[in-house]
Amino acid sequence: MRTVAVVGTGLIGTSVALALAARGITTHLIDRDGAAARTAAALGAGTAGAPPGPVDLAVLAVPPGSVAGVLEEHQKNGLARAYTDVGSVKGPPLDEIAARGGDLASFVGGHPMAGRERSGPLAARAELFEGRPWVLTPDPATEPAVLGRALELVRLCGGTPVVLDAEAHDHAVALISHVPHLLATLLAARLDDGEEVALRLAGQGLRDVTRIAAGDAGLWTDILATNAEAVAAVLDGLAGDLDAVRRALREPAPAELTALLERGNAGYARIPGKHGGTAVAYRSVRVVLRDRTGELARLLSAASAVGANIEDVRLEHATDGSAGLAELLVADGSADTLTAELRRREWTVHA
Repeated sequence: MRTVAVVGTGLIGTSVALALAARGITTHLIDRDGAAARTAAALGAGTAGAPPGPVDLAVLAVPPGSVAGVLEEHQKNGLARAYTDVGSVKGPPLDEIAARGGDLASFVGGHPMAGRERSGPLAARAELFEGRPWVLTPDPATEPAVLGRALELVRLCGGTPVVLDAEAHDHAVALISHVPHLLATLLAARLDDGEEVALRLAGQGLRDVTRIAAGDAGLWTDILATNAEAVAAVLDGLAGDLDAVRRALREPAPAELTALLERGNAGYARIPGKHGGTAVAYRSVRVVLRDRTGELARLLSAASAVGANIEDVRLEHATDGSAGLAELLVADGSADTLTAELRRREWTVHA
């Protein structure tokens, strides 16, 4: 594959284009907002404007509700020999493509499982998809060569291909992406009327839970509306759990509360330690950070010197700004060694 057109230069489209350009692929950037395409081009993502002739692959980086119409437009003008998209809903767009009489032979649905709470080309990163699952949902009519182009795209962007049925994909992302975003948003919305004194007490836990609520409201309206049936099905089950919690709090019923909390423990334990992998047991080593330049770098250097394989780092700042906590997630077997060595080096550690 030598030439690609990216239609839509937001976060995902520009990140795809940056990854391809870094691999030497000639990339053309198309956007109804010419300023966005020019911004992406200035970042090194490719050339703003349509290609002079058909490209090997067109990547449709538009909201799910727009995929069918954009595909129809570009198939009619002969933009590419093969097409894929990066939308987070697959079934309804596929149904609409078929209803419009689109060429399903030259199209394969795609969804890279990566993103950020920020939007727009300036938030894009070439490494956004490294090691992340990238779902492909070929239709029975999809030509093998078209699927091959999509697989090559995933490889060039550093993703890990996962082939799924469109309906299975939509039910999966409703559970692990769409409903979590909606719940984070609902909780963040409660803060809009919160007392100022309560917000001043907010810690890292609240920030972690509500971080994704900063996502683009217009895009998420499109996503939720397009995947409405699957999202509503997950919410039905969640509504039952919320009713049970309310009853347990008002009766009260501590045993029922404990059972629900333990189900949460079990569910959290099933989340893979790395994207697309299997669940791995990690332990948290919490280290006090004094408020001085280079303190985090010194901590990571000390952890590296003792051979600790740090899987993740989380930071929590004290309310007065004088100190904070760095939470190092490490493999269960190395936590005790890391704790002992850091204490020996005079770090304050809470294992």
